[in-house]
Amino acid sequence: MAVDAVDFIAQMQALIENLVKLQSVELERARVNEETRALPAELDYAQAQLATAERRSVEVSDAINREDMLRTQHEREIAAHRQKAAHFRAQLDAVKTSAQAEAIEHEIQFATSEIERLENEELASLERTEEQEAALARARADVESLAAALEKTRERIAARRQELAERLAALNAERDAVRALIETDWLSRFDRLAAARGTGIVRADNQQCTGCRMGVRPQTWNQLREGELLACDSCSRLLYWDPAMAPAPKAPQPEAIPGAGRAIRRPG
Repeated sequence: MAVDAVDFIAQMQALIENLVKLQSVELERARVNEETRALPAELDYAQAQLATAERRSVEVSDAINREDMLRTQHEREIAAHRQKAAHFRAQLDAVKTSAQAEAIEHEIQFATSEIERLENEELASLERTEEQEAALARARADVESLAAALEKTRERIAARRQELAERLAALNAERDAVRALIETDWLSRFDRLAAARGTGIVRADNQQCTGCRMGVRPQTWNQLREGELLACDSCSRLLYWDPAMAPAPKAPQPEAIPGAGRAIRRPG
């Protein structure tokens, strides 16, 4: 092989290595940026859980207060009906006709039934309050637990954000160093392809582009195997061949000996 051809292949190999490395760095940068962008959503979720638990606690507490107010109202109404019943009973001794007595008895019976009804409602309210107090205890426990979890999430996300920022800074420095080793024309071509396709350079394997899975022409395949960097006819990505990915050659098989394996004919 001529010296110029050897130099060309060496240059191509260096270019391919730098482009592959650049792409690896770019993909890692994209992953780091994506993870960084996802961090606030995780924090928002933890905050939303705590807010839901806090609302639930407030709602149950308000329900308990409403039941307390309801029982207070019932107590006032019961006291008023008892007072009316006592007043009507006192009037029974002064009635002069059976009609008056019947009317007063009716009022006493109504007051007594209202007292019984209100006392039953008061008892039901107490039972509801017992259930609500248990629910409030659970809600407050949830609030406490989720508040602690939120604080841990904040701490973990802050630490992770710092780690990702440091990782991104290192990747940016590595990216700049690799880009400085690549010729401007190749770099512009790679950037354009990466922006359009997500990746700018892909490996050719088994006479296929691993980027779009389309077949590679035999001539192109041969050139790739010689170390050249070409474009895929289908997706336009830069194509290279990695000899390290080539299948291992089969072990040579021993030649068959003429007549081997035939049965020996015995003389008759």
